[in-house]
Amino acid sequence: MNKLYNVFKVIFHFSNIILIIFYLYPGSILGWFLYKNTSIDVQITNDFLGISSNHFYAFFSLSFLGILSYSKHKKFDLLIKYLLLLSVLLELSHLLIPIRGFEFKDLFGNILGIVLALLVYKVLRQGFSQKKK
Repeated sequence: MNKLYNVFKVIFHFSNIILIIFYLYPGSILGWFLYKNTSIDVQITNDFLGISSNHFYAFFSLSFLGILSYSKHKKFDLLIKYLLLLSVLLELSHLLIPIRGFEFKDLFGNILGIVLALLVYKVLRQGFSQKKK
């Protein structure tokens, strides 16, 4: 099981670096890969409930990987604080990066992704612990 946690940790840290690069790059890296144009934002799905779906998916995935990686760690709360702080700081950085802009819908997507990943993990963990009884 420790090997699996180590694999999750590597994927989490690699994904974290990739997310930061994508977030801080002044333009759309995916737009460049798909359309050879950094001004085209690639939208995975339509935004929903007034939040950015792309940001929700990115932070849900990153958070769930982090939660799986560090769920047994004694400083698990620090991971959640880190993810929330990262979410806010990266969105605020868009105030300084050319061609980028701060948007509350992006920030809400980030935070909702983190919160929902934590809730899904807790529900799954509770379900597995009840099955063992």
